[in-house]
Amino acid sequence: MPISEGLLNEFDHETKTTRRVLERIPTDKFAWAPHARSMPMGKLAWHVAQMATWVPGTLEQDFIDLSVPGPEDPVPATTEELLAAFDKYAAAARATLAAAPDEIMAKPWSLKNGEMVFFTLPKAAVLRGFVFNHIVHHRGQLTVYLRLNEIPVPSIYGPSADDQSF
Repeated sequence: MPISEGLLNEFDHETKTTRRVLERIPTDKFAWAPHARSMPMGKLAWHVAQMATWVPGTLEQDFIDLSVPGPEDPVPATTEELLAAFDKYAAAARATLAAAPDEIMAKPWSLKNGEMVFFTLPKAAVLRGFVFNHIVHHRGQLTVYLRLNEIPVPSIYGPSADDQSF
């Protein structure tokens, strides 16, 4: 089985779950944050939505250099805009992942800041450990934001206290 096939199964599951969480983020709560040092809900949701772009970025490049600023897309103004962007990014990520041969998955990828290299791993490991797990981490933060705002938390890896539809 190609490496991409195994990763696609995980990607598809996590993408559906992530969309269920993003659907619950109400536009009128985009500015809400649980603490002064916490990201506002809309900005955090946007970060989660944009992380799907890291899949093509990982597979099509051999590193990212944090010292080189990338383009900053404006935070969507509504939940509908957030979901439209997420759907677009997730579809592009899936297509890139599906087309990736094992040779690409084995190539090294590095996270850098100028000359400082934080880590170098095979691209398959970066996708799992740095991209997919990073999405899951911030998605978890969003579920706490939902709970603190009395917004029902969707089922994720099983039923939640609010959603038994697993």
